[in-house]
Amino acid sequence: MTATEPEGTFCLVLHSHLPWLAHHGSWPVGEEWLYQAWAHSYLPVTDLLRRFADEGKRDVLTLGVTPVLAAQLDDPYCLRAFHAWLGDWQLRTQHAASLWRGDDLLSSLAADEYRAATGALEEFEGRWRHGFSPVLRSLVDSGVAELLGGPLTHPFQPLLDERVRSFALRGGLTDTALRLGHRPAGIWAPECGYAPGMEDGYAAAGVRRFLVDGPSLRGDTSAARTVGSSDVVCFGRDLEVTYRVWSPKSGYPGHSAYRDFHTWAHDVGLKPSRVTGKHIEPADKAPYDPALAADTLHQHVKDFVDTVVGRLRELRERHGRRSLVVAAYDTELFGHWWHEGPAWLEGVLRALPEAGVRVTTLRGALEAGHLGGPVDLPASSWGSGKDWRVWDGEQVADMVQENANLQRRLLDLETGGQVRDPAADQAVTEALLAMSSDWAFMVTKDSAADYACRRARVHTERFDEVAALLRAGSPAARARAAALRAEDGPFGHVDARAL
Repeated sequence: MTATEPEGTFCLVLHSHLPWLAHHGSWPVGEEWLYQAWAHSYLPVTDLLRRFADEGKRDVLTLGVTPVLAAQLDDPYCLRAFHAWLGDWQLRTQHAASLWRGDDLLSSLAADEYRAATGALEEFEGRWRHGFSPVLRSLVDSGVAELLGGPLTHPFQPLLDERVRSFALRGGLTDTALRLGHRPAGIWAPECGYAPGMEDGYAAAGVRRFLVDGPSLRGDTSAARTVGSSDVVCFGRDLEVTYRVWSPKSGYPGHSAYRDFHTWAHDVGLKPSRVTGKHIEPADKAPYDPALAADTLHQHVKDFVDTVVGRLRELRERHGRRSLVVAAYDTELFGHWWHEGPAWLEGVLRALPEAGVRVTTLRGALEAGHLGGPVDLPASSWGSGKDWRVWDGEQVADMVQENANLQRRLLDLETGGQVRDPAADQAVTEALLAMSSDWAFMVTKDSAADYACRRARVHTERFDEVAALLRAGSPAARARAAALRAEDGPFGHVDARAL
């Protein structure tokens, strides 16, 4: 390898997604979930990308944004409520400063939180007043990030009737094009869910590339691969590298020095502790020490860069060519779940090129020649077991059956003929919201399972209510649909006739 040749290529892919939460509760799940992720992940990650764009950097990372998340970040109600939430955060930091006076570490934490809240308010008021779409469009237009889209409400596609699957995917791509002026050429398939033959639907919808988990490619993720007989390309997550940061059992965010996500000072609504130890009770955890966390972060940036370089060298020796490493994560990991995550992200993206690694997007990896031969993919996901068990297992068997029945009723829906019917459009929206993959995930993982079951049931009932009014020819159908749209109105362009 000459001095000018890169060690290989690295792609960071971030998947930004939350289900539709507006008007459906606040704490501990519901809107609070949205506002925490917005403040602690979406604001700092987009700020990082903007600073990279200002420096003239291009193709830094691949950013997936699901249509249902984009809809919330553009929604007038959510914008107003988030602005109020940021103001409340600032007030809570001032209250913490008064309560924690006399404790050096906690007083410093309160001051840091105040600065963070104030900075977030200024950023939001200055750049986000008209929603997320103008912010994201500027990043995509600058070329600093490649955009990935997805189906409308993030359904688990392998369990969908092909007609519903196509409708949701085409609607999602259209939604992104309407918001940003760009129709994504790639998607992050919800939960990386795949069933053999789905590539044909992707090709028909204009999707050129998508993500799968590493085991789908039997661990050979060193190049992108065309799928089946199509020219649609899949990229596999390199789990050896990806899991250094976050795996089902370990990863950097669990280090004792980092800020603990789960421990709250409920009197001020802030997180004052560091992880300390996996089995330490919240009351016994040590106070958060930013200096200690910063030292640890520096070590973890170096460890990750060393891991990527070592992996690329190993792959080059094995395959006789420069290879590709794709690491992919939920955007919400950086800042929301892992307080230090945005700083780690910036450190890694700056350090990798200095270590001789080409950092680019999925599109850039193809342009660099990282394309292998065709592959037949198995039924798969990025969930437990890398199969479908999280979304169609025994724990959610009733939900799977209810969704299958709902799809049949959806496809039988009277959709309005020659003229759009807003009642039919809203019924379709409610059905799609009921089929969000998040609900089954939350039940299987026993994470706010009651909330997830309630959400799936509520949207199914709303669909059936409007559908019954439509079948009866009732003039009340439109009035009821309008009332529901005030709560569940993420996609004004959804046209039931397209089913």
